[in-house]
Amino acid sequence: MIEHHSGATPAARGEESTPHPADRKERRAASAGNLADSPSRRVLVVAPQPFYEDRGTPIAVRQVLQALGELGRPVDLLTFPIGTDVAIPGLRIFRSGNPLGFHSVRVGFSVRKLVLDLPLTWAFQRRVSRERYACIHAVEEAAFPAAVLARRHGVPLLYDMQSSLAEQLACLRPLGFAPARAALNAMERWLLRRSSMVVTSAGLAERVRAMVPEVPVREWYYASAPADSSPEAVQRLRAALGLASKGPVVLYSGTFEAYQGLPQLIAAIPAVRARVPDVTFVFVGAERVNGLLANADVESFIASGALRIVDRQPRAEMGPYLALAEVLVSPRAYGGNLPLKIFDYLAAGRPIVATDIPTHRSVLADDRAVLVSPCSDAIAHGILSVLDDPTLAERLSTAARHYARTHLGWSRFVHSVDALYAEVERHANVTGS
Repeated sequence: MIEHHSGATPAARGEESTPHPADRKERRAASAGNLADSPSRRVLVVAPQPFYEDRGTPIAVRQVLQALGELGRPVDLLTFPIGTDVAIPGLRIFRSGNPLGFHSVRVGFSVRKLVLDLPLTWAFQRRVSRERYACIHAVEEAAFPAAVLARRHGVPLLYDMQSSLAEQLACLRPLGFAPARAALNAMERWLLRRSSMVVTSAGLAERVRAMVPEVPVREWYYASAPADSSPEAVQRLRAALGLASKGPVVLYSGTFEAYQGLPQLIAAIPAVRARVPDVTFVFVGAERVNGLLANADVESFIASGALRIVDRQPRAEMGPYLALAEVLVSPRAYGGNLPLKIFDYLAAGRPIVATDIPTHRSVLADDRAVLVSPCSDAIAHGILSVLDDPTLAERLSTAARHYARTHLGWSRFVHSVDALYAEVERHANVTGS
């Protein structure tokens, strides 16, 4: 398979292609350029996702790339042959082959993703054999081939653990039995031990420390997106959604995957509507609903106006949706990684109701969110506690906004990326990796 290099400018996507002569010229110029673009300082980021798409891990990767650009650290990104190119200082984008001509990859584990991992691994081998890198920054499953290639080429490995692959795969029925779970955990432990450093989504560091105490580990606290929205934009959105002018809105945003706890949230709707009849639930993020719409209750809630389901929206356009809500909910049932939406919920300065699981506790606390058990009755009670108490709602909103401004600003995130890479370099110098 031949990787496709798109540099920092838009290019044809999803195609296997021989690099254009101009691309080869650009590569030679980059290698012979100034110190800031020296191959010995260049980082290789390997991201087995569509990039760029406005969803989970690609959003996180883009923030890291932007921070590295601001810090003057040149980066090569190797990623899937699907997505939109972005222009970031010092960034070159290389896309792996697409032998089956895929145009999309759904969120989470899929056979299609596994198929695309194969040409990505091949392109990964070619990339590290052609250029010398200061560090390999491998995201999710790309860390497995990276653990071999980094050691072979004497390059430090930063494992970007956006989620626990062992936890994710154990949720698949054939892999849920004890022997399979033990094997998955052993594979994850092998990978952690071969990483120079691990950086995880908020909430996952404790898992890493429990499995391999000696590995250096840090957590990501991503910058929250600006959630400013004018009252006029909110009113236009209300009209577009067909909402009553004054009825309260309870909003969920994110994927519709099973671990997000949407069945429990749906089951909470009758109890909330019984006390607040004009409340409307809005779910933003529909793409592949995992049978959600086949539920008879969902159909009746939509027909009665109690529920609106909205397609996935670009992150930049979520401001009016978040501002529309009297309550923002995250009913996540399980999973060790914190959903990115929590950072945006906090910045929106709206009351948050979330399930009381360790993942949420990594950022949320009782003074800035209502944390409840992951069951429908508790979720309904949490939502009603906010709708019934304007003083509580205001206190939670103020605390959330203050936390976001204090801890989730862009400059703070850039500083954390700088500190992370400095620590990787120190570790590499000490270990001689």
